[in-house]
Amino acid sequence: MAKLTAYMMSEDAKAQAAFYVQALGGEILSVVTHGQLPESNEELKDKVVNLSMTAAGITFLMSDSVFEPLRQGNAINLSLEYSNEAEARDAFDKLAVNGQVICPLEPAFWGALFGQIEDKFGIRWMITTTAPQA
Repeated sequence: MAKLTAYMMSEDAKAQAAFYVQALGGEILSVVTHGQLPESNEELKDKVVNLSMTAAGITFLMSDSVFEPLRQGNAINLSLEYSNEAEARDAFDKLAVNGQVICPLEPAFWGALFGQIEDKFGIRWMITTTAPQA
C-alpha cells in the first residue's frame, strides 16, 4: 500500500510554507538548505533542498526549484475536506488572500460546500465539506 504526500516545488519554499501554516494551522517540521549539503554551491546556499511541514493536519514536502523554471498548471488540485462549514470557510478565506477565487465556496448540487481557489503561489486548492449522508 502506498501513501501519497504532496511535494511542491516553489520559488520560495520558506515563505510559501509559512503562508500555509498561518492559513491552515500547523508547523514547519524541518528545513534543509543547499548550504547544509557537502560541497554546496555558494549561490544556492540559502535555497531549500527539502522542507517538511504539517498544515491542516496533513504532511506536505517542499523545495525551491533551482534546476528548472516552474511551470504553473491546472492538472492537479490539492483538495481539503472539512467536517464543518466554519473550518472550510476559514481555510478558503485564508488561502484566497492575494490569490484568485475560481469557484466561490457555496453549496454544491451534492449537498456539501465546495469552492476552488488558486493561491498566491499558483497552487490550486479545492475546499469542501463532508457531504451529508442520505
